[in-house]
Amino acid sequence: MEQRKRILYIEDDTDLQWLVSHVLESAGFEVRVCSSGAEALLGIGELSPDLVLLDVMMPGMDGFRVLRELRARPECAALPVVFITARSPHGDEYQRSGAQGLIVKPFEPSALVQQVRAYLGELVTV
Repeated sequence: MEQRKRILYIEDDTDLQWLVSHVLESAGFEVRVCSSGAEALLGIGELSPDLVLLDVMMPGMDGFRVLRELRARPECAALPVVFITARSPHGDEYQRSGAQGLIVKPFEPSALVQQVRAYLGELVTV
């Protein structure tokens, strides 16, 4: 039996936490939600995620800082991180940060699943 892919979703909005978790779990993923960057940094080793979905605008520590701190850890240096945000991209800001990509809110649930599968390198059929 194939092990489910693990997603760490870092988001401070509880409605979005529920929606994204529900959509991805329904698609067969294991999802862990953290409400802040600090919480995620403390618990990331416990989950060993295959992919991190990271909000940009959060209180205390924004997504760019969380990503920098993840990249500073040898065990997270190559971990795929995708920003998921309503904030408009400014030039190549997201790519320069070291993120693998960007998912823009609002999104269609089916499109979210397809994008996550693509970032995980899973075959996506149209």
